[in-house]
Amino acid sequence: MKQSVRVIKTQRDYGAALARLSALMDEEITPGSSKEAELELWALVIESYERSKVTPVSPDPIEVILFRMDQQHLNKKDLIPYFGSLSKVSEVLARKRPLSLAMMRKLHKGLEIPADVLLGEFDEDVDLAEEPHFDYAKFPWQEMLNRNYFDGFIGGVKEAKERGEELIRGFMRGISTGGLQPARLRAPLHQRGTRIMDEYALLVWQTAVLKKARRQKPPTQYKEGSITNEWLRDLAKLSRFEKGPRLAQEYLADIGIVLIIEDHFKKTYLDGAAMLDGSTPIIALTLRHDRADNFWFALTHELVHVQKHLSASNPFIADNLDDKTRTSLEEREADEGARDALIPATEWMKSDARIVHSSENAIALADRLRIHPSLVAGRVRFETGNWRLLTGLKAEVRQNFEDQIGDNDCSR
Repeated sequence: MKQSVRVIKTQRDYGAALARLSALMDEEITPGSSKEAELELWALVIESYERSKVTPVSPDPIEVILFRMDQQHLNKKDLIPYFGSLSKVSEVLARKRPLSLAMMRKLHKGLEIPADVLLGEFDEDVDLAEEPHFDYAKFPWQEMLNRNYFDGFIGGVKEAKERGEELIRGFMRGISTGGLQPARLRAPLHQRGTRIMDEYALLVWQTAVLKKARRQKPPTQYKEGSITNEWLRDLAKLSRFEKGPRLAQEYLADIGIVLIIEDHFKKTYLDGAAMLDGSTPIIALTLRHDRADNFWFALTHELVHVQKHLSASNPFIADNLDDKTRTSLEEREADEGARDALIPATEWMKSDARIVHSSENAIALADRLRIHPSLVAGRVRFETGNWRLLTGLKAEVRQNFEDQIGDNDCSR
């Protein structure tokens, strides 16, 4: 038999095919006849066309939950372990509260509801059978909310913790933190041997820095060897200017290094860090001590890390400069390199400021080195251990970066 069935290519073809199929279905067709074969072919062709044109309807997760409740004779109280409270059960089933990833994990495991049904249109690759990557209750939620890290989220700390996994996934989307995760830091960070750095807060701070850095792409690519002792000493001379800290940002960008200012989090005791984002070095400072001597020492300290220690195998170095237990070779080299860049050892040894701690001597040395007197005052205080010396020789830094400190929209 010559078949009249054709592949459907247009809406007109589709209409004609439906009409032919309807006509055949109205006939009394003999089993095994050519018309029965034609009917079956039309049905297959029409089904194929409809599949290509009609988006499959995803099962509604709430309807599936209600179906599973009916199957297993469960009531709302039976769902409390999956949602947290009876009120949340009612809100979710009434579609007044969205399912969180934490809820989805429990429902997937406990009620064996398929992951693809629960996730629906969730745009991240999530394996509900896996344990969560973090203990989301441990993140510094109040500080993160204060800094507007979550675009569109208007709830408080309690709601943030409940939706912790979704919020953190969104916040960290597209950011590689070099394998840094709580309990996986290269070494515990202490302050005076008694305080241990909050690793969750450190992870959030690092992520925020990386997001900011990507909005400040330097005009050139960093080349190894760009940081020399002479380059560092020229950098130190910028301290003499009122806008020196801001000029330093441009000075670093000129060789492909991004300088970011991001406030520290409580329990991080952090002064700064050096890190890599791909091949781009980033220096991040917290300004938790708003003093020029601290800014310039922390900056040069981190630059020595970039010069000597930062690498693909060691992409993140965080520093608490108040920590008296810092004894590694890396830290000693960074300290010594920073001190020598700001005030060369030969100059310090022959200076009267080293022996007689007067403002006149400090200013004279600063003038000779073309640096700010506060840097000499800081060196005197460090060498003597007397932090009350030369307190009149000071300068603040924070006002140079107010526009950047306030730019905390890390949802971008």
